[in-house]
Amino acid sequence: MAEHWFDIANLSHFWIRRRFEILQCLMQRIPFPGGYAAEIGCGNGLLQAQLETALGIVVDGFDLSIEALKKNQAKAGGLYCYDIHNCHAAFEGRYRSLFLFDVLEHIQDEDCFMRSILFHLSQDGLLYINLPALQVFYSAYDIAAGHFRRYDMETLHRVATRNGLTILEWTYWGLPLLPMLFLRRLLLAGTKDQKLIIHRGFDPCNASLNKVMLALSRCERIPQKLCGTSLMAVLTRQTNAVV
Repeated sequence: MAEHWFDIANLSHFWIRRRFEILQCLMQRIPFPGGYAAEIGCGNGLLQAQLETALGIVVDGFDLSIEALKKNQAKAGGLYCYDIHNCHAAFEGRYRSLFLFDVLEHIQDEDCFMRSILFHLSQDGLLYINLPALQVFYSAYDIAAGHFRRYDMETLHRVATRNGLTILEWTYWGLPLLPMLFLRRLLLAGTKDQKLIIHRGFDPCNASLNKVMLALSRCERIPQKLCGTSLMAVLTRQTNAVV
């Protein structure tokens, strides 16, 4: 992910706040299993901090960027500059919950990455995933952010099935923000500077607009299966699926 994204993303950003609200909705439908939890690709620790503060859940953080880890805002849990493909024996099956938020779209070989993810997940564990939705909205912003693709339920289902996972619950979210994706595409047309693309595509610029965007983003019922700017799901191994 473009490092500049971490300079913009913070706990007051409307998208970060709304993403966490969606997670809380899914956690009400699929109860959090307890035990050890970790976030893969934790970056500056915004999700970790939200889980700690709002729900009292301590989450370890894994990331390849030492600079992002230095900015990590979580106050509890371990922080590891760690390549999950190393599959260290100490982490085998350790976590009953893994959070993979806005990471998989950055990975070219999804299945190799998922195998390494599942090495760290207990047999009865849950995997929480958030993804950018709908390939039709793939744009210069996705390229600048390092996205290989955007997802819909069909593509996520294929990834899950190939890797022995089933989807317990899911929702699109960000439906009221869809016009913003069209506006962003127009705004970024012809822009070449990658840092400027991230800034224009993600920064609400001021507190008033941030509040407006948060209020707008809340104008949908969750879960909803129609469409949205993002897709969130809770997965488990197929042998643990609730029928």
